[in-house]
Amino acid sequence: MPEPAELQRRVLAAWTDSPARFREDANAEEDLVRGGYRDRLLVELAQNAADAAARAGVPGRLQLSLESGTLTAANTGAPLDDDGVQALASLRASAKRDGTGVGRFGVGFAAVLAVTDEPAVLSTGRSVRFSAAATRDAVAAVPALADELGRRDGAVPVLRLPFDAAGEVPDGFATAVVLPLRPGAGDVVRAALRGLDATLLLGLPALTEIEVVVDGAVRVHTRSGDGDRVELTADGVRTTWAVVTRTGELPAELFADRPVEERDRRGYTVTCAVPLDDDGAPTRLPGRQVLHAPTPSDELLSLPVRLIAPFPLAPDRRHVAPGPLTDALVAVLAQAYTDLLTELPTEPALLYLVPTANLAATELDAALCRAVLDRLSRAAWLPAADPEEPPLRPDRAVALHDPTPERVAALAGVLPGLLPADWSRRTDGPVLTALGVRRAGLAEVVEAVRGVQRPGEWWAALYTALADADREELAALPVPLADGRTAQSPAGVLLPSPDLPTQRLAPLGLRIADPAATTGRAGQVLERLGARMATAAAVLADPAVAAAARSSLDRADDGEDVARLAGAVLALVAAAGPGEHPELAELALPDDDGGWAPAGELVLPGSPLAAVLERGALGTLDRAFARRHDRAALVAVGVLDGFATVRAEHPDDLDVDRAEEWADAVLDRLPADAPPPDWPGLTAVRDLELVRDWPRALPLLAALPAEARADVQLDGVTVPGYLRWWLRTSPVLGGQRPDRLRHPDGTELQGLYEPVPELVPGVLELLAPPRTVADVLADVDDALDLLDRLGDPRRTVVPAVLRTVYAQLAAALEGVDVDPPERVRVGPRQVSDDAVVLDAPWLQPLVDRALVPAGGAPGAVADLLDLPLASELAGRARVTSRPVRTLPWSEVPGAELAAARLGLAELDGLVAVHAEVAVTGGRTVSWWPGDPDAVDGTPAAFGRALAWRAGAWPLRAALTEAFAHPQRSADLAVEDAL
Repeated sequence: MPEPAELQRRVLAAWTDSPARFREDANAEEDLVRGGYRDRLLVELAQNAADAAARAGVPGRLQLSLESGTLTAANTGAPLDDDGVQALASLRASAKRDGTGVGRFGVGFAAVLAVTDEPAVLSTGRSVRFSAAATRDAVAAVPALADELGRRDGAVPVLRLPFDAAGEVPDGFATAVVLPLRPGAGDVVRAALRGLDATLLLGLPALTEIEVVVDGAVRVHTRSGDGDRVELTADGVRTTWAVVTRTGELPAELFADRPVEERDRRGYTVTCAVPLDDDGAPTRLPGRQVLHAPTPSDELLSLPVRLIAPFPLAPDRRHVAPGPLTDALVAVLAQAYTDLLTELPTEPALLYLVPTANLAATELDAALCRAVLDRLSRAAWLPAADPEEPPLRPDRAVALHDPTPERVAALAGVLPGLLPADWSRRTDGPVLTALGVRRAGLAEVVEAVRGVQRPGEWWAALYTALADADREELAALPVPLADGRTAQSPAGVLLPSPDLPTQRLAPLGLRIADPAATTGRAGQVLERLGARMATAAAVLADPAVAAAARSSLDRADDGEDVARLAGAVLALVAAAGPGEHPELAELALPDDDGGWAPAGELVLPGSPLAAVLERGALGTLDRAFARRHDRAALVAVGVLDGFATVRAEHPDDLDVDRAEEWADAVLDRLPADAPPPDWPGLTAVRDLELVRDWPRALPLLAALPAEARADVQLDGVTVPGYLRWWLRTSPVLGGQRPDRLRHPDGTELQGLYEPVPELVPGVLELLAPPRTVADVLADVDDALDLLDRLGDPRRTVVPAVLRTVYAQLAAALEGVDVDPPERVRVGPRQVSDDAVVLDAPWLQPLVDRALVPAGGAPGAVADLLDLPLASELAGRARVTSRPVRTLPWSEVPGAELAAARLGLAELDGLVAVHAEVAVTGGRTVSWWPGDPDAVDGTPAAFGRALAWRAGAWPLRAALTEAFAHPQRSADLAVEDAL
């Protein structure tokens, strides 16, 4: 090869002959520096080191050292030779035409111009340097190039003119690239060195070590191992990589549209690599990856691995050129990727490596993803949950919608192609969908297990695994029964408890689950799905038991022996413990006449109820049958040993004596304009009309539960419950009704009602005879009875009661059509058939009839009793006498005390004093209201007139006293202050 001086002469001569050639070389070099190789300095230096090591067949080592503003790249391997110098000084002409190197274009060295103007290559073979300044001087000496050089502001193609170089290669190395950095490039290079990644060694198998020295600080990256496992060490931290490398040669026709330099390089080596964790499982590379072709390109990849392949590049050296060659390499790389994934240990982490085409970053990435997915979907590499199944192709695999290890374990072998739980996670849904894996929901699971014959323990494991599943989707889940049948749904299935008398339940035909299928949490799951715990109480709640009881009497009438059925029901009731079961009241039981009767219509022989009812009113349970069975169980199904209660939501549904009459009495207690009430739950007592011995029956009734004895709240009004009302309105106390007697403590009603006989406290509380007038008036019928009693001359009335009783009656009976009584009460011991209602106190002397106390409501009382008012009899009477004197009320002796007692500062108005007050008809009265008030001068007249005038009628006696003793006003005032 010619010496550098000769090469310079030839290049300068070519430029002189053709200045355009100079311009083309300058533009081409500038494009390389500013375009395809602008940021690849370290990668290109590493590639050159790898190529040198490969040519020499020795382990490659590279030392990158930044010190005193100079970057030195020293490498082992073949030294620089003549061909190398020729390649360095030639654009787009590589010395690696044998196809063994990493670089393919002969232009990568241009990357050094991004940081230096004076690059040098020192070697044990040839050494050469390049210089922008020296080249510029050489070009300036050529007149033909002066204009172009000036137009380019002195910029020249640096790598076209080589110069001799001198220097020493560091010990242990064959070549050193020395790059004095131009101002400002030091920080860029320093940052690049610090960010240099050991993964660079994956694409440079000939290079085993890169040592980075920055200002004296040393970092070392190494590569070791061959084949499918490679270890990279970065600053002492070791990472193992799974590597698949595939080599081959592509058909020549694929290179028809490629440059000549590439057509002879038809061999390829593709590499797929992924890091492994300590357990050997793959880990995704963080962030976006780029294709290495083989140097890093700008082709973004969504595949989370390192992909290295000799794709043809576009002129910008940054992107892959489309075409048949690229398509062929996509297929090769996709198969290598598939081999990498399928040769790794079978771990769920493999799903991280499965691409999804919809996330592709570029067209090339999308093509790679599609090719990889196509191959993965046709390869049998997914593990089956059933260890007996071989690896699965994705299109034949099934993933549960809600996978858990327990569900998968239970369904392995039942659902073909089922994937393990950790291969079926929801987070992996897009990947599984991309692979074509089918998702199986709970509906398919339920369908798959229908008809499956498995032991109870298997079913228990399945139910437990489905514990958190949606209830509706499991509605058709089958349940094995204890008798060998299978229930097609958990709803209504009974889950047996240890105390359940299952050996006696056959006559009931119940669906009781296989005990082995209900162990542990499985029973809770079935219960949530509608099964019921088969305690005796739960079994009793099964509609089939009540249905069997309802049909038992018809079956007995048809000649069937229902004794075993009755025994099964009673055994259940006994095991369930205390409680009532009215739904079983129709259970057929034997009576003492040799027939069968409903339990609810039979009396327990020897019971307290049997002793108080009319003989033969109800049937009696067969004595021998009663002795064989639990007494409490018999009572619970309705056999009567005491009074039975019935319940309903409305009086119309109460099948008891006088229920309609009770409802009417209750409604009478509500306001007349009240809307129909909302009835609460009602409890009544049956068979009261069949009692013959009330003295013994009443204590039994008083001992009934509180709900049977309680009053009823009806739209905020308290009304007597059915039992209390029935007893109060029936002759249960020696032939007398309790509501026609009074409570022993009812002093208000003395003389009007007789007291009840001596009763035990519970019975007295139950009957609740009236204590007060208000108690009587609460019921319309009782109020009408009181009205009649007031007119009975044989009775007496407490004076305090007489004052207001008629007014209270008028209010209680407002709106009721009442027949007026023949006689009315006019005194505690006096009645009259010719009376008048006093409505004005001054009229009393004018009335010649007996007076009825009006209690402040004379009009209403007069209407109730159909009597006239005193004012109606007096007509238009007025004062006819003349006063002796007229004076202000304030001047009447005693007025000051009277005012004080009225709470006034001073009395106002006038009062006329007559010798006697005469009125129309010649009658005299003591006082008459008016303006002025007329009085006869007596203290009583003054007191009554002032009390009426002031609207303080109850104070008339106090006012009379003030006027009667004016000289004692001070003393009386002191008394008032006490």
